[in-house]
Amino acid sequence: MSRSEYEGSRSEYEELRAGFTAAVSHELRTPLARLVALLETAELPNADLPALLRQAREEVGEMTELVDDILFLSELEQGREVVALGETEAAPVLREVVAESRDRAERAGVSLELRLAEEGLLVPLRRRMLQTVVENLVENAIRYAGEGATCVISLGREDGMVVLGATDDGAGVPEEDAPRLFERFFRSDRARTTRGSGLGLAIVKHVVEATGGHVEARGAYGRGLDVRCAFPG
Repeated sequence: MSRSEYEGSRSEYEELRAGFTAAVSHELRTPLARLVALLETAELPNADLPALLRQAREEVGEMTELVDDILFLSELEQGREVVALGETEAAPVLREVVAESRDRAERAGVSLELRLAEEGLLVPLRRRMLQTVVENLVENAIRYAGEGATCVISLGREDGMVVLGATDDGAGVPEEDAPRLFERFFRSDRARTTRGSGLGLAIVKHVVEATGGHVEARGAYGRGLDVRCAFPG
């Protein structure tokens, strides 16, 4: 690599790092501001302390989730977290995640369904990594599909690939926003008012691509969202 190429690469890295740092700072600023407001309210006469404490814990939980996701994504990108090591039978993991998520989904007014086209399908992931992918797909639907929506988690084989899908008939996103859902911190219009780290689908993308697979998202306003993860079969 020539000196000019090295300097260009270093400049791009510094620009990316600065942008990422700014994004993290912005994402943390909102829950911190809400937490400060809650503490100030707690000092007022006749403040409802139990309710304020409950809300404060929620804000701390949101910040903890954000930091955990940032650290996890950083470990993935730096190769510290092994992704593709052996194979995992997918169906049992999908059943477990869907079963564990049903109560939370019901509280959000979202119905979860599981459709397995074939038993015994293997994906080139450690079990923990597959569980992380499925949990993030389900969580994305619970947070953003909207009350009354149904999310179908599916698994099948297409064109020699094992395809894991999360399809809902909820609020959807603008068609032009769908390809950007895998970007760090990107939120479509409706999602901007919903809490979450904004990193779930970025983590999904990184894990799937580490196996040689690919991801895609398709959606439109009022017509739901379809997220598909294709793994080498």
